[in-house]
Amino acid sequence: MANRGENRSRRPGSQAFREFMGSHWAPRPDAAPERSAVADRLPARARAAGEPFPGERLVVPAGTLKARNNDNDYRFRAHSAFAHLSGLGGEKEPDAVLVLEPRSDGTHEAVLYFRPRASRASEEFYADSTYGEFWVGARPSLAEVQAQTGLRCAHIDTLRDALAKDAGQVRLRIVPGVDAKVEAMVNEVRQQAGLPFGGDARGSDEKLEERLSEIRLRKDDFELSELRHAVEVTKAGFEDIIRSLPRAIGHHRGERVIEGAFGAVAREEGNGLGYDTIAAAGNHANTLHWMDNDGEVRPGDLVLVDAGVEVDSLYTADITRTLPVSGRYSPAQARVYQAVLDAAEAALARANEPGVRFRDVHDAAMAVIADRLEQWGVLPVSAAESLSVEGQQHRRWMPHGTSHHLGLDVHDCAQARREMYQDALLEPGMTFTIEPGLYFRADDLSVPEELRGIGVRIEDDVQVNPDGTVTRISEGIPRTVADVEAWIADVQSR
Repeated sequence: MANRGENRSRRPGSQAFREFMGSHWAPRPDAAPERSAVADRLPARARAAGEPFPGERLVVPAGTLKARNNDNDYRFRAHSAFAHLSGLGGEKEPDAVLVLEPRSDGTHEAVLYFRPRASRASEEFYADSTYGEFWVGARPSLAEVQAQTGLRCAHIDTLRDALAKDAGQVRLRIVPGVDAKVEAMVNEVRQQAGLPFGGDARGSDEKLEERLSEIRLRKDDFELSELRHAVEVTKAGFEDIIRSLPRAIGHHRGERVIEGAFGAVAREEGNGLGYDTIAAAGNHANTLHWMDNDGEVRPGDLVLVDAGVEVDSLYTADITRTLPVSGRYSPAQARVYQAVLDAAEAALARANEPGVRFRDVHDAAMAVIADRLEQWGVLPVSAAESLSVEGQQHRRWMPHGTSHHLGLDVHDCAQARREMYQDALLEPGMTFTIEPGLYFRADDLSVPEELRGIGVRIEDDVQVNPDGTVTRISEGIPRTVADVEAWIADVQSR
C-alpha cells in the first residue's frame, strides 16, 4: 500500500539517466544573500528565551508539512516560536529545528538545524518531491542561511548527536506538540540519560512554551514595523473589497466574492491570510466566526469583514470593518454602529490612562455597551446591575472579549500566564486589538424588530508607545459612519 502512491509516476531509474541528470549544470551564483533586517535582533531574543533555563538545552521545532489530501500538502507555515527565534518567514523551513545551546555563562547560542539543498548529482535533486530542487526549487545552503540570519547552522542529520551531547548533565526541554518525530527523539535521549521523559517531562516542556509566548508580549522595533506594514496592506485589501461590492450583490455567493477580493491582495502583497477571512453579510454577521462565506449579499445589508494580511515575515494585521453594501447606513444600522464605535473609543481612552491593566480596556468598552442597551430599553436590568459580576446580561449581545495581543499569531502570546496577559499593566511594545461589537440575531425576540439581523464589529490594531501612550496603527482605515460612507464612494468612483 505504501508504494501505490507511485502508480502515477514513471521515474527513470537507469544508471545512464542518473549520470546524465547530474551533469552539465551551470555553476550556482557565488553571491551570498543579504543579511536580513531581523538578524541583529535574534541574539536578544535567544537571551530572553533562555534566561529562566540556564544550563539547559532548549529545542524549538519549526513543524512539519501537513497533508491536505493524499500526497498534497498545505503550504508550510512555521510554528510562531520558531519563526520568532530564527527570523525565518514565508514558507521556510519545514522539518527544521532551532536549538538554544547552553553556554558556560548561563546564556544560550541559537543553532539552526535544517536540510540544505542536495547536490545536483544526487537522486534527491530530481526524485524527492518533498525536498528535491526539481520539485520545490533550490533550497538554501547552510552558508546562505547563516549569512542571512547570523545564526550558526548545521545539517538536520546531526541533530540527534547534538541533543545527546552531555545529556544527563544537561537537561532538555522541547516545545511540545509541534513535531512528533523530533519530540520522540528528545524523549529517547532523555530516557537514555535518566532524565524525565514523556508525560513526566510535560510540565517542564510547557514552561518553555509559556516562556516563548511571554517574550513576544512586547514587540521590538522590527516587529512593530512589520505590523504597521501588515495594516497598510490590509487596508489595500479592504479597498479591493469595496470595489467588489457591486459584483458581490449580483452573485449567488456574494460573500465569497468579498473573501476572494481580499485573498488576492493578501497573496499578491504578503505571504497570505493571517487567518481565514470572515465575510458575513446580513444576519450572518451575528455568527462570530462565520467563515463559510457562502451567502448572498443583498442591497441594504451590512457586511462584517474580519480580515488581516500576513506579510512575508509572518506578522499579521487583524481588522474588522462593518460596511454598508449600498454605500450608506440605515438609521437603525447607524445607531448600532455608533454605539460600537463609542465603545471602541472608550476602550482606547482607558488604555491611555496611567496604570491601566489589559483587562481594563475590555471593561471600558463594556460600560458603553451596557449603557447604550439600557437607553434602548433592551436590558432587563439597569446597566449598573448588568455590569456587576452577578449580572452580565449585556454579554448576550457581545459574548467575546474586546482585546487580544497581536503579532506572529492573530491571537498572539496565548500561552502566557494570566498575570502576564489579562492582569498585566500595559507596557511599551505591546500590540493588541480593540474590537467591541453588538450582535442582534434575526430570531432574538428580546430586541426591537428594527434591530434584529444587525451585527456590527469594529476592530482596530493598537500599540503602546515608548512614552506609554496608546495609538491606533490602523488609524488610516476609515471607521466613523461618515468616513466609511465617504470611503466607499471614493473607492468606487476611482
